[in-house]
Amino acid sequence: MNDVVEFVVIFLLAVGCFFTLLGGVAMVKLSDFFRRVHGPAKASTLGVGCILFASIIYHWVNGSGVHPREILIIVFLFLTAPISAHLMSRAALSLMDDRPPHPDRTPDPDGATVDHDNPAPPER
Repeated sequence: MNDVVEFVVIFLLAVGCFFTLLGGVAMVKLSDFFRRVHGPAKASTLGVGCILFASIIYHWVNGSGVHPREILIIVFLFLTAPISAHLMSRAALSLMDDRPPHPDRTPDPDGATVDHDNPAPPER
């Protein structure tokens, strides 16, 4: 195998392992649920993608050919990881009791939210 290709494969494996490890550490060390979802979704996706891309280059150079399963894994990973993280965050946000106010509504000095387009009926 060519020295340049070996260096590229080693570099992709090192970067992939670093980001995968970073995603695992982020999942353990971060304090909030939303941060715990964000770290692994971004870092682990990039890490596993680099490792699979290194595998594709290695098999392509050695003559065994590119396997469709590696490409399918990359496509499936890049489609499902961000979507699942987004859906988990939306579900957790909808379950929160003290949700932040809607951006279209301005907060009232008393702490209540006021919607200028659809004001609440006057209290009796």
